[in-house]
Amino acid sequence: MNLTPKQLRIYDLVRQWRNDRGYSPTMQELADELGVSKVTVFEHVQALVEKGVLSRNPNKARSLALTVDDDAPIGRVAPSTDALTLPLLGRIAAGHPVEKFEQDETLSLGQVFGPARGRHNEMFALQVEGMSMKDESILDGDYVIVERRSTARNGDRVVALLPNGETTLKTFFRERDGRIRLQPANPEFEPIIVDECQVQGIVIGVMRRY
Repeated sequence: MNLTPKQLRIYDLVRQWRNDRGYSPTMQELADELGVSKVTVFEHVQALVEKGVLSRNPNKARSLALTVDDDAPIGRVAPSTDALTLPLLGRIAAGHPVEKFEQDETLSLGQVFGPARGRHNEMFALQVEGMSMKDESILDGDYVIVERRSTARNGDRVVALLPNGETTLKTFFRERDGRIRLQPANPEFEPIIVDECQVQGIVIGVMRRY
């Protein structure tokens, strides 16, 4: 079963609260954790309920419950020797950061990428919007194949979640003062300098449709 990143984050938060505290978070507590509105949380929770991942009693504040085994591979994609289908999670800014558009689609890469030996991390696809990475041959409309990781080395091309909740595709550098520089590959764009960001994955491939 494929979940969007925010849906997976909500699922993980509910599981963590239940394991650590013995009860589920309220909609408002989830909204506070994610830095989004309560309405947005409700929409994601409703999608999780419809996908059969969570259950909810609308008459109780802490009624969220998991309907699958804690060890089930929620949001993971299992490689196949016949074909490799990755979740197409939306669009990623390669110009100025924009709020990510989430969608439930898949991108079949069976004829392009075989299962990589020794690679066990989840992979997913994003479609690029913008031209800030053009000098790295990553163009508007391309698909980037991303390996989900939470850490990066200098020079890695990363999918980064910024403190304001926006997501962008840039090259990662940690400066000597500890801040992070997200460097575009186009002189028309300025680098993004932040104290911290959340690395969501490393780009391992690019696909282009002509």
